[in-house]
Parts: sequence; structure tokens; C-alpha cells
Amino acid sequence: MEAVLAPSEISGNKVYCPSLTKYIRRQTITVNIGDLPVGSDYPIRVQSMTTVDTMDTEGSIAEVIRMVEAGCEYVRITAPSVKEAQNLENIKKGLLAKGIQVPLIADIHFTPNAAELAARIVEKVRINPGNYADRKRFEVIDYTDASYAAELERIREKFTPLVKICQEYGTAMRIGTNHGSLSDRILSRYGDTPLGMVESALEFLRICEEMNYFQIVLSMKSSNTQVMVEAYRLLVQRLDEEGLKPYPLHLGVTEAGEAEDGRIKSAVGIGTLLEDGLGDTVRVSLTEAPENEVPVARALVERYNDRPNHAPIEPVRSIPIDPFQYTRRNTEQINNFGGLNVPRVVADYSSIMVESHEDLRSIGHFFLPVPDKWAMNDQGADYIYSGSRPIPFMLPNGLKEILDYPTWISHVDLKNKFPLLSVDEYSICDRLHESLNFVKGSIHDFNDKFLDHFNGYDNVVFVITTDNGHAMPELRRLFFNLLDKKISTPVVIMRSYPANDSKTLPLFAATDVGGLLVDGLGDGIWLNPEFENFDAEEDNLKSAADFNSIAFGVLQAARTRMSKTEYISCPSCGRTLFDLQETTAMIRKHTEHLKGLKIGIMGCIVNGPGEMADADYGYVGMGKDKIALYRGQQVVKRSVTADKAVSELIEIIKEDGRWIEPA
Repeated sequence: MEAVLAPSEISGNKVYCPSLTKYIRRQTITVNIGDLPVGSDYPIRVQSMTTVDTMDTEGSIAEVIRMVEAGCEYVRITAPSVKEAQNLENIKKGLLAKGIQVPLIADIHFTPNAAELAARIVEKVRINPGNYADRKRFEVIDYTDASYAAELERIREKFTPLVKICQEYGTAMRIGTNHGSLSDRILSRYGDTPLGMVESALEFLRICEEMNYFQIVLSMKSSNTQVMVEAYRLLVQRLDEEGLKPYPLHLGVTEAGEAEDGRIKSAVGIGTLLEDGLGDTVRVSLTEAPENEVPVARALVERYNDRPNHAPIEPVRSIPIDPFQYTRRNTEQINNFGGLNVPRVVADYSSIMVESHEDLRSIGHFFLPVPDKWAMNDQGADYIYSGSRPIPFMLPNGLKEILDYPTWISHVDLKNKFPLLSVDEYSICDRLHESLNFVKGSIHDFNDKFLDHFNGYDNVVFVITTDNGHAMPELRRLFFNLLDKKISTPVVIMRSYPANDSKTLPLFAATDVGGLLVDGLGDGIWLNPEFENFDAEEDNLKSAADFNSIAFGVLQAARTRMSKTEYISCPSCGRTLFDLQETTAMIRKHTEHLKGLKIGIMGCIVNGPGEMADADYGYVGMGKDKIALYRGQQVVKRSVTADKAVSELIEIIKEDGRWIEPA
């Protein structure tokens, strides 16, 4: 089906979606994947990938059934060689015998012959343009236009047979770029950039269009959420610029990790794009069982079922930022907000009665009776909002208190506490803190009348909120207003969520706040728990701890404040050569105190040095009980036995002077 593109309300060359303020899904062509089409005329589809060895037919069938029962609509299975590609037929027959008709997708790296066989069996093949026709040698090559054109002709010769088979058998294809596995050719020509990712896919896509083959889905995956978001946006812009068809997009953050961190990281990338109507199928890549991925993806996409009915937001006609390259909004430094400071975390205790030092443990501050001092961990909140109930003891140096303005103005310590004012209170008050005041309001409070007369650059931080169902775009619209008016006041982003909704909280907070942070918008995060029972102090303190952890997790996932070790661990699949979940837990146990360090944990060489992207160190399966250890993208030890690999990894970190003994 040919898509009828809706005109964008945005002018200029930064257009990547129909609207930045109204929820409209990007119009795409329809791609038929078995009996379940994908595209803008259909719901956003959810998929996942098996972890069982593809040669284990019965194990694969059982896992696929669990995935389908969890709500998976497409199932991807790795086919690293011809024998696995051939066994896809047995898996498919076994599923059909059990009444399971889910479309299967063959995942191909390096092996065109496996892809050509799989395309005759399954409903869709996924190829990686970075390694379908290239072997990675990590070489920088100085191409002339003629030599580059010769390379493209070589790709055409390798790729054309697969396209013809897909046309003959009615098989769909995903051209899926991975940030970490760009070819030497692309890296030499375009660098390690979103543009390189886009061009990597377009080289193959142009061949498909020339052959009148259009059953294609595109993806631009990265473990870096900023790069991932920029690449998808740039892809849409380039498709339109070149007059190529508007193909459906498959969204995913690759190697997102596990548990809360993996969910937050996935939501920052995927949710940011969904907010702007981009995305037609989603996979959340967790280092967990594949059936655990499906509810997370489902929660992300179902948030948009009723989104078109949101309250109106003033349209954006011109984008004041570069959506294809990260740049942090330039702000004045007010106290420790803005300027070159990392975004700050405000813990909301306005509904929690703070009576003892122990009550602050949940936000990373610990009082040690011996030696009678405070200690703080790497996720210690910067500010605590106590509202109308001042904390009755002296706080540690690393934690400052915010009070409601009427409470602050009558407090004995006006110097060491800071007031929170509404826009109306700020407009009429006759006394402020000399160095830091928080002014809170929505886009309707921070209107033209207020902003045009605002002159509090030296002692004011804005706290912005919204009640709009289309929250992130309304907050972004307010940021654009500040940019248009050249107001450089730091901004804290405040969002409120039910305290008891632990499954969606990290996903929604990561989308609403992370979607702004990846564009360089925001100097602080303030998550407000909405309690059902204000008297349940123990439960409420636990919720405060959860909200604080999520706030720091969102900042880390958006790559704006690193407060803990980051693990770039791939989701397990049939290529994996060790137990990823167990290994990740073991490495985390020994290294989670190494703040800011990035460690890649990859199940096989396909997801090896390239897929680790910007990891500082890597742990990569290279054979049964054999591990390769990396410093950056350079292997430093090969064939290390699994029982010694973690200690050897620690030795490499120590050699580099980056090891710290755990407290």
C-alpha cells in the first residue's frame, strides 16, 4: 500500500516527523510479514528474539510458544550459518503442528548464503548492512570516488541474489544498522556517526528500490541513546530528502542491559521516538528471558493508544535545536544548576515526615554515628523538597533543602533553605533568597507575558510541569519558547507518577524526562511520588528510594550524568556462548562500584568489539569456555577460560589505573 504523507507543520531542513506538538504517527507504506502487516495503518507491533540454540528444534519451539503467549507478534531467530537457516524449516513446521502461526524472522550476520536459504523458509530476513558484504578489519581506507563506487558495485553483486529470492517468495526484509558494526568503508567515509549509520542502510536500500523491491523495514540501533535517536531522525529526513519510500521503522536500543537499568535505557531511546510518532514495531533488548521483554515493549507502545486525544499544544514552526546532533542548552550557572554542572536530582519528601537521620538513607545519604559524620553514595540526591514540613535536624553538606515559599519566609534559617514559588507568588513577592529560588509552573504559567518581563537571571531556576497527556512535547515546547526568547535560566523537569506503579514508572519517567535530556534540554530532574496512603511511612520511604534510583538511572541512560558502572550487555540469543544473565550478574558483583566505567558483555563475536560501541572494557565469548577480553575495541587477551575471565578483566582495569577497591 502506498503511503499518503501528511504535510509537516515544521519548516526548514530539520523535519523528521509530521508534528512536534501533536501526536501523529508518521505515515509509512505497508510491509507484509506473513499474515501480520506492519506500517502506520496498523498497531505498533511487538517482537523479541529467541535465546535457545537454533539447532535445538524442540527448545526453540517451546521458547517461541512462551514468547507468543506473552504477547510477542513477530519472533526473530538467529541463523549464523546454513545449517541453522535450514533448521528454521523444522522449527516452523513444529510450530504450525502446534497451531502457532507467528511470523518468523531470520537474523543474519556475515553469511549471504544463510540469508538466501532462510528467505525461502521464513516470513522475513534481517540483514546487517555493516557485515553482510564486509568483514571488519578495523582499517581506515582512503577511498577515491571511483574506488568507493567499485565497493558499491561489489555490494550489489553480493546483495542482489537475496533481493531476487525475497521477491520470488514474498519475503520481507529488515535492513538493520547497528552503530557498533559499521563497515570499515562507512567508517572511513562518514565516521562513527549517525550519518554513517543512515548511509550504511541507504547503500542497500537504493539497490532494493532500483529492483522495485519495497517490502522493507529499517532500523538504526545503538546502545548509546543519543546516537540512536539522532540516527532514526536523520534516516526519516534522508528518506524524504532523496524521494525514497517512507518505510516502516523497527525501534530498539541494542545491548540495553538488564533489570531497571535496561528498561530505563530502552525507554529513553524508544519512548523518545514514539512521542514524535516514529516507530511501527518495537523490540526491547534485555539481558533476560525473551518473554520478559514483551510486557515492557507492550507497556511502551500501549501508552499511545489514546494519545491523539491530548490537549492541544501550540505548533512548532521552526526547530531551535539540531535534532540530529546533541548539544546541551546553554544556561547561566545559578548556584550548582546549569552552566557546566551535571543535571541535579531533587528528591520529593513533601508527603513524607522526616524525623531521623535514617529517613534520608533512601536517597543516598547515611549518618555514621562513629565517626559522627554523614556519608553519601553515588546516588545521593542533591536537593530534598520537604514542602511545608521543614526537616528538624542539620542536613549533610551534599544535600540542600527546598521549602514552599510561605514556609520558607517564616523559617529561622533563610540562608540555608531555598524557596519554591509559583509563578504568581514570584510575581508579587517582596523577598527572595539571594542566590537560589525555584519558580514552578506549566507552559501556561510561563507565558509570553511572564517571560517577556522576566529578569531574574542571577538567582532563579525554573521548575516546569505539565498535566497534558502529551507531556514530553509540551515541556519541549516550553524549552523552545525559552530558546526563542534567549532566556538562559536553568530548568528542572518535574513529573508526577503514582508511587505504586512500579512497572510503568521507570518507562514513563525515562520517556518524559529522558526524551528532553537526549536533546540537551534540562538541568535537573524532580520525580514526585503520588502516594495512596500517606501514613504508610515505611512503604513511602521505599518509594522515595525507587524514585531516586530511577532519576539517576534516567540521567545515566540519557548520558548526561554518570553515577554508576554501565553494562552494555547484549540480549541472549542462539549465538550466545555462555549464560549471559549469570555472567552479567557475576561481573556486576565485582565491578558495580566503578562509577562511570562502561563494560561490554557480549555473548559471541558477532556482538563483539563493534557492538560494544564506546565501552571501556569488553568480555566477549569466542568459543566454548573461551573468553576474549578487550580494552576499548582492541583485544588484549584471547582464549581465557571462563573461570578466570572476571579476575583477568579486573587485572586489566588495574593495569590502567582505573580500579578502586570497593568500600
